[in-house]
Amino acid sequence: MQLVVLGLNHKTAPVEVRECFSFSEEQLRLALRRLRDQEIVEECVWLSTCNRTELYAIVEDAEEAYEPLKEVMTRMATGQQRPDDYVFYHCDQDCIKHLFRVSSSLDSLVIGEGQILSQVKKAYSMARDAGTTSTVLNTLFHRAITVGKKVRTVTRIAYNAVSVSYAAVEMAKSVCGEMEKVKVLLLGAGEMGELTAKHLVASGVQTVFVSNRRYERAVDLAKRFHGEAVPFESFLQRAVDADIIITSTGAPHYMIRAWDMAHIMPKRQGRPIVLIDIAVPRDVEPETAAIQGVTLYNIDDLEAVVESNLRLREQEAKAAEEIIEKELTELVSKFRYLSFQPVMARLADKAEHIRQREMKRALTKLPDLPPEEMKIMESMSRMIIRKMLRDPMVRLNQAAGSEQEEYYLEAIRELFKLDAIGEGKHCEAKACYRYARQ
Repeated sequence: MQLVVLGLNHKTAPVEVRECFSFSEEQLRLALRRLRDQEIVEECVWLSTCNRTELYAIVEDAEEAYEPLKEVMTRMATGQQRPDDYVFYHCDQDCIKHLFRVSSSLDSLVIGEGQILSQVKKAYSMARDAGTTSTVLNTLFHRAITVGKKVRTVTRIAYNAVSVSYAAVEMAKSVCGEMEKVKVLLLGAGEMGELTAKHLVASGVQTVFVSNRRYERAVDLAKRFHGEAVPFESFLQRAVDADIIITSTGAPHYMIRAWDMAHIMPKRQGRPIVLIDIAVPRDVEPETAAIQGVTLYNIDDLEAVVESNLRLREQEAKAAEEIIEKELTELVSKFRYLSFQPVMARLADKAEHIRQREMKRALTKLPDLPPEEMKIMESMSRMIIRKMLRDPMVRLNQAAGSEQEEYYLEAIRELFKLDAIGEGKHCEAKACYRYARQ
């Protein structure tokens, strides 16, 4: 069995491709259920955010699983877009390291941003609820979440933390300068919208309009930041008064079209407007940028803002990489140990079965044995078993992941006749990464 991840992200695919592979929670739950009922994977977790879509899976053979997994992703995509030229595929240790870097925000568009860790937690929770995780992915994701927390605690990578929403506000400041008199319309009151509102107020913005499909959510967010809630069906009318519009909805289609802005601009009496679209799929039709007086930025345009922060975080990222390498080594050792657990457990079970049988025979010949002496015999027999098995157990553990691994497994099974207790032989692994279900 092998551990793999198939995915695409902001490094491998432009926004117009990523938005075709941005899946809703309902789509992911359905995909998990379908994969659970098929033989493509043993375990799986889907992670889908605005900047990445990744499928983590346990498969029989990584090479053979590549095309079927890619086909699963293709069938889920909107439109006719195929992932062929944009996906990456990591196996075993490379897969583990990739997830550790993702959860630590080292692989994010904005290094050090805080959203990705909660998104990893949510993805894992969804898969666990769907019943598509077991020993390996449970162990992997628990450790990945721990690594993400450790990196943010031990290093200063999260100090003055930035996120896509923070980068959007920085972009707005670079265009408009002083923000005190700027009027901002926030379209979308989800987690991204809330973070954006927080950064806007911290930057000095005093007038914030909030519009959301669920009006009560807009009211709640506007109240917290002393803003004004705008009914969703009326946000285009309010756009006439705004200097900046930041969109972050989860809509599958454009919320602001070129036709809309073409009718709004004459009403603004020559005042320019800035649109910052941080949604995936995009909220603003690209052709809007061609209208006079309109400046449009999408999520890929935030790269420049991100670049200015990279130099400040390079040293902390190095410290984070050291943490990841150490955690990677420990987890790989644990996975290698897991490969021997079935044999070790069967050996221990057989020894205990023999001990109990012989103790029972001995005690039938000593019916008047006092309880104190019975405890001594019990303890002595347990200690004999423990000391007899210690060296084989240590040698097995030392052989994990080495060329002698299969040799020792076969030897232990043959010498102690472990296959006679109803267990099948250990599967021959096709890569150094092995695991055992518990």
